[in-house]
This record gives sequence, C-alpha cells and structure tokens, in this order.
Amino acid sequence: MASKKFQNRKKIAFLDTIPKVFINSDNNTLTLKCKFNFAYFDNSQEVGQDFSDWSQNELKKLLDKLKEYSKEPLVHWSKLEIGKAKYRSHILEIYEKFPTESDFINPTFIPDDISWARFRLENSVRLIGFIIPEKYHDTIHPKTEERFDKNTFYIVFLDKNHLFYKIKTQTKGK
Repeated sequence: MASKKFQNRKKIAFLDTIPKVFINSDNNTLTLKCKFNFAYFDNSQEVGQDFSDWSQNELKKLLDKLKEYSKEPLVHWSKLEIGKAKYRSHILEIYEKFPTESDFINPTFIPDDISWARFRLENSVRLIGFIIPEKYHDTIHPKTEERFDKNTFYIVFLDKNHLFYKIKTQTKGK
C-alpha cells in the first residue's frame, strides 16, 4: 500500500497539470468579449417577434450566432464586411439614431442618447438593439456609480423580416 505522503505528491502533481486562468492574467481577453443584454427586449410590437414566435431551429441559430459574436469585441463586428458588391454591409451596423424608414416604433423606455444598431444574423433576419456611444464608455453613472461599457449590445427587437431599417427598394411603392 502506498504511503499517504506519496499519494499526496501524486495528487499535487496531477493538480499542477490543470491550467489555471485568472481574470487579470496577461493572456486573458475576457474584457474584450462583447456582451449581450436582454433587459430592454421589446416583444410588444406586431412587426417584431417574441422568442415563442421563432422555431426551435431559428432559436438555435440565434444562440449559435450570439455565441460566435461573443468571441470578439463589438468593434470587430462593426468592421467585418459581408455581402456582395453593392449590397455589402457589416455584420454589425451602427445607425446612431432610430431610423426614419422603419416599421418599428421607437420605444419610449429606451434612452435617447444611445446608438441604435443591428446584427445581421442571416438573409433578412436581424437582431436590433443599441450600444453605449464611445463618449460614455468607462464614465461613471452619477446615481448607480457603475461604469458604462461600450462593448455591450442591448437587444431590443427580433426582426425576422428586415423591417427595422428598411432599404429604399423595400419602401418604394408604399
């Protein structure tokens, strides 16, 4: 039978093989990862959808995209181009203000000084929300004493039919 001292050495040697990661390690990029927040989600408008309106497959695709998008900062997705020729856009488009050509109505509970934005999920499917403008990043809110973060995407609408920011060809003939 092995002695207790030998068993402890084996245990310690094994535990030492398990990598240790700390939030303030030089190689930890946790602070660069974008975050998604659903606190402002609005499913009250007919043109938008609630989670129950999406199929299990559509919800799986949404979660897969959120997982993928969470790997990089928002600025990465705002620079990454997709699409062909004249229809090129970015995975994340930042509109600054609520669009004038929209079937959605600007909710009154959303702060006015945010930047509206959208993530392209696939085809005409969009995830609509807002981000904190750069000028507020890392500033302290006077009441909560917490810092604003420009790397959080606040989800407001599910837009399966590209009705939030309508392109000119969608609005012709109306």
